[in-house]
Amino acid sequence: MNFKNLIFSFYYDWWKNVDKFILSLIILLFITGLFFSLVSTSLLVSDKLDTNDYTFFFKHLSFVILGIIIIFILSSINEEKLFKVSPIIFILSLITLSLVPIIGVEVNSAQRWIDLYFLPRFQPIELVKPFLIILISLILSNQKYRNIYFKYLFSFLITLLIGLLLAAQPDIGQTLLVFFSWSVLIFISGINIFFLIISCLVLSLILYLSIKFLPKFEYIKNRILSFFNTETGTHNAQSEKAIDSITSGGYFGKGIGEGTLKTRVPEAHTDYIISVISEEFGVIAIILILLLFLIFIYSVFKKVYLENEERIKLILVGCVSLILVQAIIHIGVNIRLFPTTGMTLPFISYGGSSIISISILSGIILNLTKRKVA
Repeated sequence: MNFKNLIFSFYYDWWKNVDKFILSLIILLFITGLFFSLVSTSLLVSDKLDTNDYTFFFKHLSFVILGIIIIFILSSINEEKLFKVSPIIFILSLITLSLVPIIGVEVNSAQRWIDLYFLPRFQPIELVKPFLIILISLILSNQKYRNIYFKYLFSFLITLLIGLLLAAQPDIGQTLLVFFSWSVLIFISGINIFFLIISCLVLSLILYLSIKFLPKFEYIKNRILSFFNTETGTHNAQSEKAIDSITSGGYFGKGIGEGTLKTRVPEAHTDYIISVISEEFGVIAIILILLLFLIFIYSVFKKVYLENEERIKLILVGCVSLILVQAIIHIGVNIRLFPTTGMTLPFISYGGSSIISISILSGIILNLTKRKVA
């Protein structure tokens, strides 16, 4: 068999076994993000200003293409190989995360990014999260060690290490997201509910004391205070502009390119993309996007219900929970339900780190939901 036939056979086997409905939803969500990045933040704005500058859209497109390649690679490799290589990638990504305080790029008093030659301002935590879910799931489902509390402690210490590295940046939003992922996985694994409640209370107490007494966490305290005080706070003003944009857009929006939020709020195409879309396309567009997310999550949970292997169940639940909670936080910030966190909307928001992270999660989901070959 020549090389061309080998490639064709490999692609055919992948296409035959992959869950085409879940794959279609993933592609549709990415296309939705590309569409809104083109018509809302590039196309008509460039035409009106006579600049012919579509840099934003082409960068987004290049990230999506890279993401689709990642999805194909991760979904096509052998399941056992995925489990073997994931801890190695996790360790490498953890090393990268630990380098952020040393070589990281500081933006708005936060040091969360590193500059890579091919990907400037890359956020290492976005690479850590998907493989953390796999690692914790493998630990909790490991049959060599019968003591479940040892597994909980070991997985907690790993999560705590990541939390401390994030706290040093500081990035409280991602820290809470990481601990939430750990909580979901140990809850699904069958932990005693009282043990879980005590763990959450201890973590909440640690967070409260950190915000109250550590100067590095002063910004969190300020954001919370400004969230409850509508008269002050830069981030509070951004949230107010975002919710005003949603209100002014109504059911059907002002029209393509007619929104003003993207010029009034920094990073609107990442942190406030839902408000940008709502202002120009209306609440109907947001409802349709949410419907896509719900169908995607429901489709994965259907696969979880039919799955017998514990580690696969844990990984799938962890991946979709991460996507769901991140989407809820993003929308909650936009409608001023939560304080500003800087959380992107999966699949839709602009950002290389965010798109790579969601592509890894999607590739893992497609790998573990594809038809098993006897």
